[in-house]
Amino acid sequence: MADNMSFERVTTEYYDVLKELGNIGAGNATTALAQMLQTKVDMKVPQVRLLDFKDVGVVMGGEEQLVAGIYLAVEGDITGSIMFILEQSAAKSLVSKLMGMPPSEGGFTEIEISAMKEIGNIITGAYLNSLAQMTNLKMIPSVPDLNIDMLNAILSVPAIEFGIIGDQILLIQTVFTDDVDLNGYFILMPDLESYSTMLKGLGLSI
Repeated sequence: MADNMSFERVTTEYYDVLKELGNIGAGNATTALAQMLQTKVDMKVPQVRLLDFKDVGVVMGGEEQLVAGIYLAVEGDITGSIMFILEQSAAKSLVSKLMGMPPSEGGFTEIEISAMKEIGNIITGAYLNSLAQMTNLKMIPSVPDLNIDMLNAILSVPAIEFGIIGDQILLIQTVFTDDVDLNGYFILMPDLESYSTMLKGLGLSI
């Protein structure tokens, strides 16, 4: 079935369903983050957008900005990957709150990198768990890989992924708020056949 349908068709016809998945996933990620930081964390309504991949960098604030990107491969009933991207200042703020100490000057220390990996693991894990519960599918994440780099370099990973199946992606922007606003972006990258599997898990047919 997946052979004769396009990525664009799936995301156009079932955009509302994918948007709901994004909303619930981001909500659960916010709850997990609040528990991890042991503080109240609010979430503004996520912005879920279907974009041409070439426009993603501009929407996220410019391809040359420094960001922290957490990347996990996904296996199980669906295959693919998930990425969570934070502006460097937001990543530094989260790490500082988790460690209970002021952020370091300049780049990330080894301890800060370890803490950021844990934050990314918790947030993306909560997101995947919500998708798994909604679809009744098994989703097994890999160990998170963290990179601190310019956005265009971080996005080269999903660029390679999406070069195979199309040039549009579903980008979920979530603003976490405690005392400051922290912009975070989810990029969910199941392969084309897995989109079909996910939608079947929700009781939809293609």
